[in-house]
Formats: sequence, C-alpha cells, structure tokens
Amino acid sequence: MSPLHPAYILTTWFWVGRIPFAPGTWGSLAALPFGWALMTYGGWLETLFAAALLFAIGCWSSAAYARGIGRKDPGSAVIDEVVGQWMVLAVLPLDIWAYVMGFVLFRLFDVLKPWPVSVADRKLTGGFGIMADDVAAALYAMAVAALLVHFFW
Repeated sequence: MSPLHPAYILTTWFWVGRIPFAPGTWGSLAALPFGWALMTYGGWLETLFAAALLFAIGCWSSAAYARGIGRKDPGSAVIDEVVGQWMVLAVLPLDIWAYVMGFVLFRLFDVLKPWPVSVADRKLTGGFGIMADDVAAALYAMAVAALLVHFFW
C-alpha cells in the first residue's frame, strides 16, 4: 500500500504510527492537540461525536491498511489511539495537567488491557477489532479520569 493512500495516512494518523519506537504512545500524543481544539471550539459532546465519526472511519481505514501491508493488527495503526484519547479528553477540563493525567490513564489501560479490553484485543478481528480494544481501554480511563476530576480537581 502506498504511503499516500488515504487509508495509510488516516490509520497511521498522518504517518505518526510509522515512528518505530512506541507508535501507540506517539499516536496518543498526536491526538492531544486535535483533542484540545475539539474541546476548545466544540465541547465534550462534539469531541465524543468526532471520536465516534473517526471510529467509523477507522474501522474502514485500518482494515484496508492491515490488508494493504499484510498484517492482522499492525502496531503502526494508531487511529484507534486517537479515538480512545479523544474519548478520554471529553471528560476532562481544558487544563494541561488534566490532559497529562488523561494521556497517562489511557496509555496505562491500553497497555495493561484489563478484562474485557484483553478479550476485545484477542477475539475481535478486522478493522472493528483493531479499533475496539482501544475504545474499551478508553472507557476505563474515562471512568477513572472523571472520578479523579470530580474528587480532586
């Protein structure tokens, strides 16, 4: 697949996923400025809507990308990290430290993959499977982030 193919560009989040070391972390970092803009100019509902829209696009693009490069769930596919990170940002105030916390929580749950994130990671396939485990990890991170903001912010 050509690096200029739309599925390649979107799935690697504008080639960020091609960074050889920790592409998921880089993808999550690359999601932050877009998420900040979504929250600033839209709000939490618009940010969740954008995440849902990108999820649908990501199901298509990551399936095409995985087929195109001949890998089932390539680490360079980071559009799922972008969706998950935006979901977490939607429950946070526009504050740099809240975003740092949201980034860390999302990466923690994405890497540790507690149940049912681990089930989604192992059992679901195709573009939906690539996307679903990060959405599940984001739900954990959203819950913890919302509680921390409520009690300590």
